[in-house]
Amino acid sequence: MIRTLLAAALLVLAAAPFAHAGDRPGDFDFYVLSLSWSPTYCRQEDRPDARQCGRNGPPGFVVHGLWPQRERGWPSHCHTDTPYVPRSLLNSVRDLFPNPGLAASEWRKHGACTGLGPADYFALVRKARGLVTIPDNLDGEDDPSSQGTEAIETAFAQANPGLKADMIGVSCRDGALSEVRICMDRDLHFRTCREIDRRACHARRLSVPEN
Repeated sequence: MIRTLLAAALLVLAAAPFAHAGDRPGDFDFYVLSLSWSPTYCRQEDRPDARQCGRNGPPGFVVHGLWPQRERGWPSHCHTDTPYVPRSLLNSVRDLFPNPGLAASEWRKHGACTGLGPADYFALVRKARGLVTIPDNLDGEDDPSSQGTEAIETAFAQANPGLKADMIGVSCRDGALSEVRICMDRDLHFRTCREIDRRACHARRLSVPEN
């Protein structure tokens, strides 16, 4: 009987969201705005979300999330008294996130660690996204064919005064552009982020799939 109870308890713990020891809401240094190149996701996922990848899905970049980050590492799954986001709030950010499930997941994993409530967190996501201009050749309307990570960083820097290459990390997956991650301080000003830049993809040529 005791063994059965212990096994059941371990299963519950395994199913619970993992929280790093010491992860406290508000304990971070800066933000990372992650913009996902939707065509790569839609082509490479085994079971892509139909709302994102259907005929009327969003072109080009979509918001993956706004992540609190430390100079080394990041907090996740911080304790919150509001683990669930109201449906009305999820619906209000459908122009940012490709589906409400992603928005809800981002709140639980990252948003709760900001120290903000859900409404304020998603308002901050909207503000951060509004501060970034997507380069014309990466707006999802034209065929960008292929580019190197340096060219992508340069394009973003030229489109956004004050943004420099060491404030951006380009992520790739199987030789294709996956995400562009832009670092901002807690007041949403662009800032350097050595770890994000160091962990980024550094390819001379990436495919940039069309929608």
